[in-house]
Amino acid sequence: MRTLAVLAVAGIAVLGTPTIASAHVSAQPAEFTQGGRATFAFRVPNERDNAGTIKIEVTLPQDTPLTSVRTRPLTGWKAEAVKGKLDKPVTIAGKEITEAFTSITWTAEPGTKIGVNEYQEFYVALGTLPEKDTLLLPTKQTYENGEVVDWSQAAGADGKEPEHPAPALKLAAKKAGDDGHGGHGTTPAAGSTDTHQASAGSDQTARYLGGAGLAVGALGLGFGVGAILRSRRKA
Repeated sequence: MRTLAVLAVAGIAVLGTPTIASAHVSAQPAEFTQGGRATFAFRVPNERDNAGTIKIEVTLPQDTPLTSVRTRPLTGWKAEAVKGKLDKPVTIAGKEITEAFTSITWTAEPGTKIGVNEYQEFYVALGTLPEKDTLLLPTKQTYENGEVVDWSQAAGADGKEPEHPAPALKLAAKKAGDDGHGGHGTTPAAGSTDTHQASAGSDQTARYLGGAGLAVGALGLGFGVGAILRSRRKA
């Protein structure tokens, strides 16, 4: 009976505990196709209990430059995509590129911030994606008290997550017949009314855990109640 009670409590605890989002800036979703486009969100959680987030600055790669950058309007935030000349021209899709986007910055307007225990998603559409496995997007998060957290570290060779990991896109090789526009993790285009599909995949694990917790809790409670009733009948 004690074991069953522990199982029941554990199941209820799993069911009643809210899912903890990644405690760092990340890309949601994060898998696309090389040579295509990517529409996703920078998911930014506020990690301080005494200050809100008021600025997000993303540094774009210059060795594999992006020639197209679009941001989705977000109430209370001003977005700015900066374009500049490359130190060295590169060739993308047979065309020589001499300038490309260097950064994207979102700045909160007066009275706006990502508050304590809150997060915000900043949507972008990027292209053309480079032909490599991973695209790092170093990001700086500025708090209203002046603190700046630099999310710019790449994962180590052992795959272990660093203390301040940079948001990253995993890029799969283009398959035969694939135009590269969808790729893995296809999300709604900018302006779509269904803006929550982009983060739906990241919530699947939470649903599975919640269902498992409910099943374990119900099973434990059922056995526990049955055992109690049987013991009373014997008495």
